[in-house]
Amino acid sequence: MKKLAGLFVGLIIFGFSVITVSADSYEVNKGDTLWDIAIENNTTVEDIMELNELKSTVIHPKQELEINENEIEYYIVEKGDTLSEISKTYDDNVTVAKLKEWNDLTSDLIITGQQLIVNGKDAGKVVIQEKPVKEESQKKAQTASSESESNETDGNLETKPSKKDIKPEKKEEASEQSEPEGRTFSVEATAYTAYCAGCSGITATGVNLKANPHAKVISVDPNVIPLGTEVYVEGYGYAVAADTGGAINGNRIDVHLPTKSEAYSWGRRTVTVTILE
Repeated sequence: MKKLAGLFVGLIIFGFSVITVSADSYEVNKGDTLWDIAIENNTTVEDIMELNELKSTVIHPKQELEINENEIEYYIVEKGDTLSEISKTYDDNVTVAKLKEWNDLTSDLIITGQQLIVNGKDAGKVVIQEKPVKEESQKKAQTASSESESNETDGNLETKPSKKDIKPEKKEEASEQSEPEGRTFSVEATAYTAYCAGCSGITATGVNLKANPHAKVISVDPNVIPLGTEVYVEGYGYAVAADTGGAINGNRIDVHLPTKSEAYSWGRRTVTVTILE
């Protein structure tokens, strides 16, 4: 287990789930990287290096790192989101221009799973949209409803599920059965991370993968799949063609994964890509 001093986690449910994390010091364990530590403690590699006067990203086991308390609020991009719609979710101080400035965006292109800073770079809350919270509350309500119905049927071993209990299951089944529509073709897919040798972590379209490790991005040959194209990759999910690579030619793609272990697990495989209409 990683040793973390002064860890306080609070959960507030009000439209969004908000998690505030603060930490004083961190003892480096074998296999740790500054990137992993920064993500875990809701800070940045740059902040850790500056605070500890590190001249490189090399760290050693048992090394003590000071970590500032950060209060950065993030929004997790969902499918169909736009910068304009996200800005309207917050107060008038959050504009499209400021979202682009805070997140070093060179265009309005955002990607499903991308983390966007929504309150400037000097503020420590991780914001996750309320949908999962609603689903969990809905399940609890459904369970309570089922138990109530069961208690009212004196001795009846079989109780009919209420309509409220059935609807979410049908919706889930319909979602699983639906398949993306569009032109499909087979490609050879490998995987990469933002920390591969020679990688800057910034895609050809300006997406910072180090700041957004869970962004669904693929590297493509623009002559085959134009940059900015939304796709569905078998075994990977919905993604955006946001990067290129010297070895990516023809029907070849690279899928971005947050860790090296996940990239190694992906290996090399032939998958079907659907160009979303």
